[in-house]
Amino acid sequence: MDSQTSQPSQPSPSPQSPHTFQVDLRGLVDLLSHHLYSSPKVYLRELLQNAVDAITARRADEPGAPARIRIHAEGGVLRVEDTGVGLTEADVHSLLATIGRSSKRAEGLEEARSDFLGQFGIGLLACFVVAERIRVVSRSARTPGAPPVEWTASDDGSYTVRKLPDAERPEPGTTVHLVARAGAAEWLSPERVEALAQDFGSLLPYDVRVGDEAVTDLPAPWDRPYPGPAARRVALARHCHDLFGFTPLDTIDLSVPLAGIRGVAYVLPSAVSPAQRAGHRVHLKGMLLTERAEQLLPDWAFFVRCVLDTDSLRPTASRESLYEDETLAGVREALGERIRAWLTGLAAGDPERLAAFLAVHHLGVKSLARHDREMLRTMLPWLPFETTDGRLSLEEFAQRHPVVHFTRTVEEYRQVAPIASAQGIGVINGGYTYDSELVQALPSVRPGTVVAELDAETVTAHLDAVDPAEELALSGFLAAARARLDPLGCDVVLRAFHPLSVPALHLDDRDARHEQARADAEAQADDLWAGILGSLRGGAPRARLVLNHLNPLVRRIGSLPDPELIGTATESLYGQALLMAQRPLRPADSALLNRAFIGLLEWATHSEDGQA
Repeated sequence: MDSQTSQPSQPSPSPQSPHTFQVDLRGLVDLLSHHLYSSPKVYLRELLQNAVDAITARRADEPGAPARIRIHAEGGVLRVEDTGVGLTEADVHSLLATIGRSSKRAEGLEEARSDFLGQFGIGLLACFVVAERIRVVSRSARTPGAPPVEWTASDDGSYTVRKLPDAERPEPGTTVHLVARAGAAEWLSPERVEALAQDFGSLLPYDVRVGDEAVTDLPAPWDRPYPGPAARRVALARHCHDLFGFTPLDTIDLSVPLAGIRGVAYVLPSAVSPAQRAGHRVHLKGMLLTERAEQLLPDWAFFVRCVLDTDSLRPTASRESLYEDETLAGVREALGERIRAWLTGLAAGDPERLAAFLAVHHLGVKSLARHDREMLRTMLPWLPFETTDGRLSLEEFAQRHPVVHFTRTVEEYRQVAPIASAQGIGVINGGYTYDSELVQALPSVRPGTVVAELDAETVTAHLDAVDPAEELALSGFLAAARARLDPLGCDVVLRAFHPLSVPALHLDDRDARHEQARADAEAQADDLWAGILGSLRGGAPRARLVLNHLNPLVRRIGSLPDPELIGTATESLYGQALLMAQRPLRPADSALLNRAFIGLLEWATHSEDGQA
């Protein structure tokens, strides 16, 4: 006998009935109001959206069907009526009472889905955010013999359905009645409803009214005919002021037909931080989707605010932002090209407007030019930079100087600028955002240009050395000065340079500042960390106080016989050089300045007492 046949047979598992998820409607409404939607105001957008989609569905079968949406609000009760496709009793059970099922999945509508605003089937559920009861009266346009049907739902999750006499709804369409929940009556007040309808529905393609007041205002301001460019500019500036609260420097058309996008970008009249995320207004098939679309434009285009209508971008589940996908990435690139083309056009044909724009937003253009060589080439005659010759463009500066010197930090520029200028060395301050990167990229768009970084060592090398015999005669003075500044990590050097009015120059570089910061941290650390920081001590050059041998004050200090007075005077020169370079003062530097000031006062008053 086969061993397998000797085993006792196993009982087959008993069949189990599937179970259905139970949904706590109140808990779901709380989830929507606190986590999905940013504000209860979206309830009206959902009602408008359902009405627009219902009309769109009906017009797919009856192109000449009426397209009206009427909204009435009074006494905490709202009524929204449309002339859309309507529902049968079976549709009501299947669509309104099933959470998550969209009416756009109804038979025959799937292929036309792209024409609808709603995509997620949340629909009327959002209305429970402000209403305790929803009543829907509807009559189907697709089933003419079907009677009107009434669906009434409460926020406890219960609903009733009943058929109505024909007289209750003689024409196809749907009417939604909302009764405000406690504490939410404000959201259903006539003033609030009209404001929300105007905000959400101004670009909708159908006739929408709140009472007798028209909501839709078509065509959109950017699509309207105007007598001329000047009139269009004035009208769009007024639109920008009404929408965003500012009068723009200029307006940029953002038409991208392949992506189904029409709109405008308004150039901000004042500078903003590149890190500030811009909020743009986006309409989806006429319905306002969001006022805070941050990912619509490239990061460098932070100097504009956009308003546009699209039929290609996908909304998120809350329909309050855009879904990040390949389509949005392509649209972002296309819109960036429109703004880039506008800048290029200004450079070619309207230099006065370009200059006005760059006076405010040069930082944004510099950000773009870092990665776009063509933009850098176009903007060379216009982008302003701080230089030792004044505020100039890179093109003009490069024409004046065979070697374009630059510093990487503002501190380095302030140290070397006065002396370099006196020596005939042109220097660009590359310490501001993007500037050093653009200067270094200059040879790529201007062949033959020589660019070199200017640091403290280079400046010192350009200063004239003092005659060895004279420097030897001042060796005592230099020794006393070096001894006084050695605890501060600063050497003393004697040179001759112009202008004569500058007695001393404080020079250091990034390596010297790094070493000084390490030494300061070591001095303040406990034994363990002091040992660790001490092991990191490098051989980087120290800061230097360059004394000007041509300056009369330095010559007088060099002739003083008292080493203590020489030390006090040297500290004063050191402090004055720091202040001239606009360097931030460390606590040790502040203490030195106070000590030197008091010391000079004591010496001056002591001398007067002695003479008396």
